[in-house]
Amino acid sequence: MGRLEDCYNIDDLRKVAKKRLPRGVFEFVDRGVEDEVALRNNRDAFGRIKLWNQVLVDVDGVNLGTTLFGKPMGMPLAISPTGLAGLCWYEGELALARAAAKAGIPCTLANGSITPMERLAKDAGGRLWFQIYMWRTRELTYNVVLRARDNGFEALVVTVDTGLGGNREHNRRNGFGIPFKFTRKNIPDFAFHPGWVMRVILPYILNYGMPRHGNYPEGYQEILARSGTTHKDKAMRGENTTWDDVDKLRKLWPGPLILKGISKAEDARMAVERGVDAVVVSNHGGRSMDSAPATLDALSGVVDAVGSKTTVLLDSGIRRGGDIVKALALGAKAVMMGRPTLYGVAAGGEEGATHALSLLRTEFRQTMGYIGRLNVADVGREVLAPPV
Repeated sequence: MGRLEDCYNIDDLRKVAKKRLPRGVFEFVDRGVEDEVALRNNRDAFGRIKLWNQVLVDVDGVNLGTTLFGKPMGMPLAISPTGLAGLCWYEGELALARAAAKAGIPCTLANGSITPMERLAKDAGGRLWFQIYMWRTRELTYNVVLRARDNGFEALVVTVDTGLGGNREHNRRNGFGIPFKFTRKNIPDFAFHPGWVMRVILPYILNYGMPRHGNYPEGYQEILARSGTTHKDKAMRGENTTWDDVDKLRKLWPGPLILKGISKAEDARMAVERGVDAVVVSNHGGRSMDSAPATLDALSGVVDAVGSKTTVLLDSGIRRGGDIVKALALGAKAVMMGRPTLYGVAAGGEEGATHALSLLRTEFRQTMGYIGRLNVADVGREVLAPPV
């Protein structure tokens, strides 16, 4: 398997990505933390939810479109921020954004990505969101936020569930991290993937030099391959982030402000009080706290607490179009996902990401037909078997 036409689902794309990427890069994308309990639970939760098959309904005109923040979207799906897209494919962030634009859905550019936001704003088209972490030196964050605002990004996504970082033991075993340094562990890994070196790393070197963080503040855009800890590393750690920072961002950002990483109802209520436009129920794809509940299990509590007061999105664990239906049934306005389109990008760049979205769209439409619903707005808890 290697051709996109031979990939019939997201897992097929994952298998191609695993073959093409160095182990360190692939496992950085694919795996979770510690014992990967949260990673498995995210998927298991979707498997536990069942849907009623409503028969003898004319579903020839199923409409997958919806609106989010007052703008139309092709289906209730947005691409999550994924900082390593640019190492899965040359300018992988641009490939993701272009695929999203064709599908009529938003794409979120990660703060830690390689391709500068100016390039996406100029060449990608479509709806672009920008993701940040709060850094200890707050002015660094504010400068990037204003830069995204001035480049026309629609929404600001603030990731709030990383705490002290994730205990990703596989990264240390592989000798891989961001920033990474060349070691006896990862040099053979790269050497056994010459296609990746030629397809991804060499174009960067020829066009821009070694890959670097294109959206970090001026003076902090270190190349991804370096070693050591400097004052710059300390300035960009944000363990002291609080709700006061949300207040400041609300004043700085004129468009939709989204908090990603909410799981408790009380945090969702606090977000509403602070003027946040949307919360994303997420556990960082099982990449932060391994004891975190599955996002689908946390969704109902958040929706019941604030669903009529703000927009609730769901992230983490989406692999099938039917998963989107289950999230909608439990009250999410839309879902976000990261890994499925990353697998697509690794398998075939923009074309691969487009293929991933097409697979999900087909499955989503089929499931809408099975449950007898013509419109996204018609999907509620009554389609769950038994109702939740």
